Amino acid sequence: MIHLQNWTDQKKFIGYDNRLFYQLVQTYIQQFNSSKKQLKNNSIFKVILAEREPDRFLAVFLACIITQTLVFLANPDWQESEWQQVFELVDPDLIFGLDQDFPGKNITVKQNFLINNEYLNQSLVMIPTGGTSGKIKFAIHTWSTLTESYEGLREYFNLEKINSFCVLPLYHVSGLMQFVRSFLSLGELIIFPYTSFKNNPTLLFQYHSFFISLVPKQLYFFLDHYPEWLTQFPIVLLGGEKASLNLLERAREQKIKLALTYGMTETASQIVTLKPKDFICQNNTVGQILPHAQIMICDEQGQVLSNNQTGMIAIKAKSLFLGYYPNFNDANVFLTDDLGYFDEQNYLHIIGRNSPKIITGGENVFPLEVETAILETQLVKDVVVIGVLDEQWGEVVTAIYISPNNNFDLEKLKIMLRKQLSAYKCPKHWLAVDQIPRTTIGKINYQSLKQYASSQLRD
Repeated sequence: MIHLQNWTDQKKFIGYDNRLFYQLVQTYIQQFNSSKKQLKNNSIFKVILAEREPDRFLAVFLACIITQTLVFLANPDWQESEWQQVFELVDPDLIFGLDQDFPGKNITVKQNFLINNEYLNQSLVMIPTGGTSGKIKFAIHTWSTLTESYEGLREYFNLEKINSFCVLPLYHVSGLMQFVRSFLSLGELIIFPYTSFKNNPTLLFQYHSFFISLVPKQLYFFLDHYPEWLTQFPIVLLGGEKASLNLLERAREQKIKLALTYGMTETASQIVTLKPKDFICQNNTVGQILPHAQIMICDEQGQVLSNNQTGMIAIKAKSLFLGYYPNFNDANVFLTDDLGYFDEQNYLHIIGRNSPKIITGGENVFPLEVETAILETQLVKDVVVIGVLDEQWGEVVTAIYISPNNNFDLEKLKIMLRKQLSAYKCPKHWLAVDQIPRTTIGKINYQSLKQYASSQLRD
């Protein structure tokens, strides 16, 4: 509470009445403590947090941390199917941010899991994740793992204070960690939702000392509309998914101080980051490992590989999650679905994901390799490569792309591609779309794309 009081006394929560915010946190603390006293049979008090308003979201979040209340962060825009998945895992005592008519109001809660007593004296934070599968899971974090993530970034950039300009949702780890960094370092925090920015850009304030975190979709927007505004940020963190080479070159041309990152919900945001000075020098890797983490590149037998050998990325980190709720995991190494390698200077290169690997005619194809080759032709605006089930081939490589204009020459692209890739890697099907479906945080919706491709190829 002393740290919270210092942060609010210094009016670090920009755009909000800091005194009222402090009082709001106190109100929730009293509410939670009172509710806990009424629990029976050593039940655990659980809160689902789906507040849209940043001040209320953060007030509930801090009250949960201080009172050691289990908090499940949630997307207020989830629909009934998503809430069905949530309530298969969580039986909440309180839900914040949803009205009585929210899409999951009639769903019966199916589970009420027990938590191992050894974790009850920690402030547990459940952060939603699903990767590309679409199935909602909650990565279990603690205030300690979030703090370790902050400390690693602070040490890597040699900073005493981190000011954050947040345009990402707070229920997502990339948004939440911006608050954590500013709060713990007594830095300033500005929260301006991306959708609001598109409608009413706030260009008056100066942000020369602020971090901003973006996903590629947002970087596209700012480069198209407000590149000069973005140049004032000393560090622009970019994560969520691999950015296209065209996008990176545009950022360089505009002198954006980009810091490519690698991390995930399970690691409480980035564990690898490229410093802007390296990015400006044509470095397209995701950077070097932050002090709080270790990364091993392993083969399928778990043997650690040498530099320049591609393998599966395995992670040890002080910020590593404890498992997926309700299953706590004692393993201290997390094996990802990502493929990559380190070069001689210990920069990490991400090749792609192991899970969406396409097997066609007995040959393995990694979509990212094909996507990169297509984008390097500079003949399309965007592309996603997927595997579509096929009776003869098992899967066929399919490219879903956005053409730049009506004069687009697909045959020219195919000829150029055949010069870069083996024949089995070249897409057999090409589907033009107006836009690539993405989630609210900019991740590609692969499930939607596969359904669309299957229906188009079946017709």
